[in-house]
Amino acid sequence: MRTLVIVGAGPRATGLLERIAANTAELLPPASPLSIHLVDPYPPGGGRIWRRDQSPLLRMNSMAEDVTMFTDERSTLEGPVRPGPSLAEWATRQEEFAPYREVADPAVRAELRTLAPTDFPTRRAQSAYLDWVFRRAVADLPPHVTVTVHRDTVRRIDGPADGPQTVHLGDRTLTADHVALTLGHLDSAPHPRHAADAGFAARHGRFHLPPAYSADAAAQLDRIAPGEQVVLRGLGLAAVDLVVLLTEGRGGRFEPTGEGDALRYRPSGREPVLHLGSRRGVPYHSKTGYRLQGPPAPLPRYFDAAAVDAVLATEGPLRLRRDFWPLMAKEIAFGHYHELFHAHPGRTALPWTEFLARYDRHGWHTPELAALIAEAVPDPADWIDFERLDRPLASLELGSAEELQAHLRGYVAADADRRADPAHSADLGAFLALLSLFGRLPRVTASGRLTARSVAEDLDEWFLGYFNFLASGPPGFRLRQLLALSEAGVVRFLGAGVRVERDEATGTWRAHGTTVPGHTVTATALVEAYLPKHALARTLDPVLRDLHRTGRIVEEVVDDPDHTHCSGLVAIAADGRLLDPSLGGAPHPRRTALGPHTSLRAAAAFARPRTDAPGFRQNDAAARALLRALAALPSAPALAA
Repeated sequence: MRTLVIVGAGPRATGLLERIAANTAELLPPASPLSIHLVDPYPPGGGRIWRRDQSPLLRMNSMAEDVTMFTDERSTLEGPVRPGPSLAEWATRQEEFAPYREVADPAVRAELRTLAPTDFPTRRAQSAYLDWVFRRAVADLPPHVTVTVHRDTVRRIDGPADGPQTVHLGDRTLTADHVALTLGHLDSAPHPRHAADAGFAARHGRFHLPPAYSADAAAQLDRIAPGEQVVLRGLGLAAVDLVVLLTEGRGGRFEPTGEGDALRYRPSGREPVLHLGSRRGVPYHSKTGYRLQGPPAPLPRYFDAAAVDAVLATEGPLRLRRDFWPLMAKEIAFGHYHELFHAHPGRTALPWTEFLARYDRHGWHTPELAALIAEAVPDPADWIDFERLDRPLASLELGSAEELQAHLRGYVAADADRRADPAHSADLGAFLALLSLFGRLPRVTASGRLTARSVAEDLDEWFLGYFNFLASGPPGFRLRQLLALSEAGVVRFLGAGVRVERDEATGTWRAHGTTVPGHTVTATALVEAYLPKHALARTLDPVLRDLHRTGRIVEEVVDDPDHTHCSGLVAIAADGRLLDPSLGGAPHPRRTALGPHTSLRAAAAFARPRTDAPGFRQNDAAARALLRALAALPSAPALAA
């Protein structure tokens, strides 16, 4: 009997389990039975982040048809493809997909029955889907593979590189041939900049919330008083969730005005006053509420494997923005113009074939390409402008806070209108091309050719942040709600370049931005309205903390003579095995890790169908490596009592 312990039972663990089920017939014969133990204090499938026990107001930022846990005909895997339904396909036809079990929550059952493919589901609905995917993955395992779930927490892992591993739970141990850490999104002790604000809040009896996941933060928000002045630093998904919990979650209501999609907010009187600001000063762009109007662009075209390898073949240190971004930008723009020419030909002045032939010849940032676009697309509003998109308030200075509110309301309304209007479907073409970049980015990062400063500033800070701003925003109706809250005076915008300072004399925070010089807001509560960024040196996860303390895992560090970048991520090999300093930095043969806490970046646990998701490829590679290693063992230990 071989034994595998998987620590963490959320979507990443489910994805790994699904790939084990798909690959077992080839790699682990019936003569080698396998016992799999999943350990997580939260229910399997959804895990902590996607657990059912969270506010019904919290929603996904993806349409139901754009969420899948299954490989498909576009997946490039070494293992077999095992298609399965998207969330949308499963929701309204649950009885057709084994193993069927009625969803217990009546509200979620009702939502699933009427869920349209283009709806943005609640996170509780996604939790129900993930529960079913987990049960299907278990059901798909062959008879010689069994699964046991432990609602517990792993505290420590011991064991030699060439022998059994001892996994310490709360009150027992498991003995395993291999351990996989699929820990999901993790918490860290506060960064020193947050610790200073926490200490300030404690001294003055104020409220401070460090970066937190929305489902976990909800209970703490009760400490914010009605009418209290609150600064929310951040304007992404976390900020939107927190605003919802502090307004509608306190009994306020949104109702239609009768004018298009516009909303009016009816306060309950229990809301605080929320001052929102960030570096950019504007909310993340909302998700599009429509499908492509033309045929999908054949991606990739410019940022494909051959192009990446050609850059990697050049000599000297490489920088993402200088050496790869021109290819990436041209790919995104290709998706944009492909949709514009095919879906809205009346707004173009050249045949697509002629435009594409000339577009192929010119590099990004060249005057020839700029001239071609100006010739072929008469209206500059139909051009894609990455710099304008990145910093929409750059160089803008307004004379008063009220001018800022009016300007931001106009910006938010225009963005919500645009993302709901299929006439602007070129935006979706650009989004899909942007998403496709992640198919090649792992090759770039794994090459070791980027300078340390480029990894830190171009990749981890700029590009991933830019991607989230453009592509990971809230559903469009959330911007309509934000607009209504602004008009009701519950939300106030701070603008760009926001800085928050502590005033010890008054025990308050003072926030100001660059958009309205001289304007300052005073607040008695500060909320860091963005998601936590895990840092290994400050991790609160007991397993990682112990492994790091004893020198058996290492943080990814990229350094060169010019810069040292400590990413906070756990360093792993391409097949997911943990790099172990006690083994000279070699991969540990019996320990694997997958997920957002690892150095294999930008691989979500679930993805859009037919996008050849990198996360699925990582799961497949790790599952196959695990099964090969387990099959090669001469014998395996029994599970300890």
